[in-house]
Amino acid sequence: MTRIVLARHGVPVWPRERYAGSSDIELSDEGRAQAARLGVWAAGAELSEVWASTLARARETAEIVAEPAGLPVQFDRRLVELDFGAAEGLTSEEMRQRFPVERQAFEIDPAANPLPGGEYPHLAVHRLVECARDIEASAGENRVLVVTHATVIRLFLCHLLGVPLREYRRLFPWHGYAAITEVRFSDGAGALLQYNAALEPIAALAAAPISPRLSG
Repeated sequence: MTRIVLARHGVPVWPRERYAGSSDIELSDEGRAQAARLGVWAAGAELSEVWASTLARARETAEIVAEPAGLPVQFDRRLVELDFGAAEGLTSEEMRQRFPVERQAFEIDPAANPLPGGEYPHLAVHRLVECARDIEASAGENRVLVVTHATVIRLFLCHLLGVPLREYRRLFPWHGYAAITEVRFSDGAGALLQYNAALEPIAALAAAPISPRLSG
C-alpha cells in the first residue's frame, strides 16, 4: 500500500470564516510560516514525492514544504477544493441571509444539497480517487505528501472508511491549516492511520519521521 500524507495548505489571505472553495486565494504570511514549519518535518519524513492542488494557496504551501526535502512537486487539478458556487467568499451567516432555504438543506445533507451552483461531493470524490490511483501507481510502497484542502480531505476519508458522504461535516468537523492526515491506500480502498495532527506535534516529530504514531 502507498502511504499518503494529506496536508491542508496554510492560512490564506481571506478571513478564516469565509468559504474559499475553488477560488484562487493566495497564501498569507502566517500560512507561509506554517508551511515552513511543516517543511522541517517533511525534510526528514522519507517522502518519495509531493503532489498538490493547483490553487495558489496549496501550490505555494507545497513548494515551501518540498524545498527542504529537495523534492519536485506534481500539481494536479483533481486535488482542488470542492467548488462552493455562489457561497464562495461568504460566511455561513451571510449564506443564511442570502439563500436560507439552500443553506439549511446543505446543513441537513451536504452531499445531496450542494450550495447554489456548487459541486456535488460524489463528483469530487471521483476525481480524488482517480488522482489517488495515479499517485499509487507512481509511488508504489513509498510515502507521499499531498497538499490539498479541508473539505476534499474529509470527503476522501469518508470514501476510504465507507462512511456516507452526507456525514463529512458531522464526523470530520474541522481540519487544521498545515495539519496532516495519513492513510494507507491501495486500489481505491485504504485505512486511516492518523487524522488532523496539529502543527506543533508535527514539528516535534521531525527527528523521528516514521514513528509508531504516524505509521499506525
